[in-house]
Amino acid sequence: MNPNDIKQKLTEEEWKVTQEKGTEAPFANKYWNTHEDGTYHCKVCDTPLFASDTKFDSGPGWPSFGEALSGAVKYITDDTHGMVRTEVVCVNCGAHLGHVFDDGKETGSKTEKRFCMNSCSLDLK
Repeated sequence: MNPNDIKQKLTEEEWKVTQEKGTEAPFANKYWNTHEDGTYHCKVCDTPLFASDTKFDSGPGWPSFGEALSGAVKYITDDTHGMVRTEVVCVNCGAHLGHVFDDGKETGSKTEKRFCMNSCSLDLK
């Protein structure tokens, strides 16, 4: 996908998050408190990423999921900001989605994982 086409398709915040690995504000984003059924897709390329039945309220103000759809995401070690985390990106286009943590059970997930995602990198369908 051509970067110019992507830039025209996305808002400034969507570009900053998905293409520059930014983070949107907590509690002021589209899906942090959404409970609708559907599938969350990549905002950039429309790849299905997360089923709504794996979404749970973990408390930090961003949408959290217990698992990604099989083969939908890729994991990258992120050692920025003085910590080591696991970045989650779309397997198809490489858009930054958020990070995954191993505290799922403690935060309300049915799995060991907590996929803490940016709403503006997702599109619920």
